[in-house]
Amino acid sequence: MVNTGMQLISFTCAVTGWIMAIAVTALPQWKVSAFIDGNILTSEIRWEGIWMNCVYQTTGHMQCKTYDSMLALPPDIQAARALMCLAIFMGWLSCTVSCCGMKCTTCAGDDRRAKAGIALAGGVLFILTGLCVLIPISWTANTVIQDFYNPSVPTMHKRELGQAIYLGWAAAVILMLSGAVLSSTCPLMERNGRYRRGYIGRSFANSPPSAPDPPKPITSHSLPMREYV
Repeated sequence: MVNTGMQLISFTCAVTGWIMAIAVTALPQWKVSAFIDGNILTSEIRWEGIWMNCVYQTTGHMQCKTYDSMLALPPDIQAARALMCLAIFMGWLSCTVSCCGMKCTTCAGDDRRAKAGIALAGGVLFILTGLCVLIPISWTANTVIQDFYNPSVPTMHKRELGQAIYLGWAAAVILMLSGAVLSSTCPLMERNGRYRRGYIGRSFANSPPSAPDPPKPITSHSLPMREYV
């Protein structure tokens, strides 16, 4: 049977990954100041995100400023904005679809095939959401690493990976794994339309009645057969 507990756990993890993706989108710690050449003590730390950059001073004050022009931004930040917004929307859509296809809900009535298809669609959407988070996070990380080891880039312009990058990787992995587990709970179909696993044991109004077994011939080898006139 479809494990209802497994569905609930995977759905809860997927929602957690979606919330983490929202936090990654809003956080400015995508790129942070790099401490190079033994310069450990600095008066300020710079954070760069996809929406704003911030300056955190050792006195505890922080100032943030949004980017003035979107077209003047690097390609990785522009792509990150688009893909992260798409991931947030797809995550909301995935949550809605998955709720309708889970076994513990009453959506789609008692139609097993419809609920199985909805659950499968929700799991695939969660996987696509994880990919939409993974692509901009990995692209930004690759850009930061290349600039860090590029000798032509000035030291003051070099950055390191921020906390949002690691949180984004974790969110992408959780979303994709949860979507895969949620998709695996979908019942498999045979050629004759019957389910091999999943949703077995529940009575449905629209399920076809099973054919009765044919009568078995009565034979007796212990008593002799006699004819009476």
